[in-house]
Amino acid sequence: MRALQIAATGMLAQQTRVDVISNNLANMNTTGFNARRAEFADLHYQQHTRAGTINAADGTLVPVGVQLGLGVRPAAVSVMLAQGAPVQTNGDLDIAIEGRGYLEVAHPSGMPAYTRDGGLHRSADGLVVTADGFELVPGIVIPDDARSLSINAAGEVYAYFGDRPEPEILGQITLAAFTNEKGLEAIGSNLFAETGASGPAMIGAPGENGLGTLRQGYLEESSVDAIREVSELIKAQRGYELNAKVITAADQMLGATAQVR
Repeated sequence: MRALQIAATGMLAQQTRVDVISNNLANMNTTGFNARRAEFADLHYQQHTRAGTINAADGTLVPVGVQLGLGVRPAAVSVMLAQGAPVQTNGDLDIAIEGRGYLEVAHPSGMPAYTRDGGLHRSADGLVVTADGFELVPGIVIPDDARSLSINAAGEVYAYFGDRPEPEILGQITLAAFTNEKGLEAIGSNLFAETGASGPAMIGAPGENGLGTLRQGYLEESSVDAIREVSELIKAQRGYELNAKVITAADQMLGATAQVR
């Protein structure tokens, strides 16, 4: 009985959907996190009567065929790109990206990595690094005697020294953009890696060529909508229950068949 296998694929699909929703809810407070969405596609169909074939009885064309579906499969888990709300932190090295773009960091694997988490820190050597200690690219060194920092919307980093009113420029923060941002591969720690689907990184200064601007003293919140996720969770739960009922009904039908004398 096909209903058993079809309903099983439906239960597995809803389980995948719940896994994605639970990950979204778990990252509600992750800086710069974008919610994911599970997408599905129907499986192959068994052709019992193909539409447009000739009826052997009278030679007429069959207007509607008989196709029986074999269930559902996960097609993709795509990123729902959205701008998170900026939250004020007043940190000198906290920056929110307003618009398109990613910060580039040096990953220990040797490959470049990208992030929208602008919670930056100062290492013991004065380097600007992420919370995990990955160096920002291009590298910026903050002198020990710098009393304060200023980062403008264009990504220029200035430091103030002693009683001097005029700041000294330390470096330039750049942003990376991709033709297909949904094609980036998430590698954990709020980092993404370039793939063949995303296209190569296009590096530029903030505010140029469609890139976003920087906002010092702010961090970008997660774009997860808790109300939407909870409603999707309820729908997934109901879908799982309905598929389970199909399996129960198919089992009862098989039981009735086995009892026929």
